[in-house]
Amino acid sequence: GEQLRALERNPAGVLIDGDCAYLRGLNGDYDQLGRVLRPVREAGLPLHLTMGNHDDRRKFADVLDGLTPGGRPVERRLVSVVETPRANWFLLDSLMEVNVVTGEIGEAQLGWLDKALGERRRKPAIIVGHHDPQFDPGDDRVTGLKDTGRLFELLRGHGHVQAYVYGHTHDWSLREHEGIHLINLPPVAYVFDESRPSGWVDAALERDGIQLRLHSLDPEHPEHGQTTRLKWRRG
Repeated sequence: GEQLRALERNPAGVLIDGDCAYLRGLNGDYDQLGRVLRPVREAGLPLHLTMGNHDDRRKFADVLDGLTPGGRPVERRLVSVVETPRANWFLLDSLMEVNVVTGEIGEAQLGWLDKALGERRRKPAIIVGHHDPQFDPGDDRVTGLKDTGRLFELLRGHGHVQAYVYGHTHDWSLREHEGIHLINLPPVAYVFDESRPSGWVDAALERDGIQLRLHSLDPEHPEHGQTTRLKWRRG
């Protein structure tokens, strides 16, 4: 909260992309998260959270009432659309089973997303889900999205989709797949490789793209302050 309030401009909102809990989505995890987020909420910043594989939807909703989307457009999933002046953000729920590494969007949620995207073609679309896309898992165990192919087939059909934002791999990276930017957010507390940054990203929407600035929790990390501008494709 203190780092957010130290920014030159107030953020339009704060997004936590899944794994709001440590391991199994216990009530104590969400109690602690509520305390950590209190400065953000007291500052009046809109707060958006998605579900990761270490979350439990029911316990999350029980403890953090008011931080879940209103209504249930997809049964047993926490999804929403955040509309902003320069882009619309589509927040997905890729939690398949608590503490199971594999994620899934599922047919019902894909159907909702297809309709929601079709109704909002006038602005760039940014898709947010916790799990990483696995385009060619081969014979290996799927540790990311098991229905990656189905999701990106849908996204390719909507030319205004510009980016897919995810976490899960605990590794900050930027790449592109068939014109869609893949933005892999860093972890805020738990790194698999201690040489990689732990921190958060300040995203600034522009008329034809987005600017991303990494804030490492270790200000001495070589990638701290790194700024990258991604340009939107033509729909």
